[in-house]
Amino acid sequence: MTLRPDKAVALETTLPALGLPPGEGLPFTRELGGIIRGLDAEPAVVGVLAGEPIVGMTDAQLAEMLDGRPVAKANTANLGVLMHRRADAATTVSATMELAAGAGVRVFATGGIGGVHKGYGQHLDISADLAALARFPVAVVASGTKSLLDVVSTREALETLGVPVVGFRCDRFPAFYLRESGAPIDARFDDEADLAAFVRAELDRTGRGVLVCNPIPEHDEIPAPVFGAWLAEAERRCADAGGRDITPCILAALHEISGGETLRANLALVRDNARLASRMAACMSDYTAEG
Repeated sequence: MTLRPDKAVALETTLPALGLPPGEGLPFTRELGGIIRGLDAEPAVVGVLAGEPIVGMTDAQLAEMLDGRPVAKANTANLGVLMHRRADAATTVSATMELAAGAGVRVFATGGIGGVHKGYGQHLDISADLAALARFPVAVVASGTKSLLDVVSTREALETLGVPVVGFRCDRFPAFYLRESGAPIDARFDDEADLAAFVRAELDRTGRGVLVCNPIPEHDEIPAPVFGAWLAEAERRCADAGGRDITPCILAALHEISGGETLRANLALVRDNARLASRMAACMSDYTAEG
């Protein structure tokens, strides 16, 4: 079936390929696809197989990626090299945005964007996701940035890059497992159709991305004191990690320390972001049809 970009919701492959236990990636991605189709939109799983970028992977293609072969992690910096070398690669937020934008897909549902890392080492570490939001006209529906990052600095960096940060039924910038942080947003929207109309106009006006913040559902939020204690222990365990190894190390430690609670919260917020992104895509498609 041919993908309709105007009704599509992009999905990254980093979570199913590299962020879930073996055997869980394909069923969870199928679940997200069912949520999206049930809301009158189309799932567009994004990944790279044998160097070929694909926007709208089939179940068979995703299963091939998840069959146990080595899978690289693609961002905008190494995406071209991985394609040149005919590698299999799971796409991060930045690489997913680049490929989705090239295919005309304008809405993308994820868990949380990358951002500015805390000073675990003596070097600057900023995710390529932030620059991608300033480069590609895609609305990214996310629960802010991961709580283990420097959330306030991440929000400041988005402002510096000129990326609009809007909230759906929230007044503060969310922090993944936490519904809010101390950082502000640019505007609040309470109506999905109004949000979709703004996003469509803004993407057309600027050619840049928009970050749509959708906090984790209240009943899935991890209490801040509990998460703070877990994070402190995870950071202690990962004190010797560096560079790109820091985030995977801390996430794995959090999963172990929390008894799986952080992963369950992660999947809950991804599902909710897929719902909002699907409603936005359906509304934006309706506007296009009317135009």
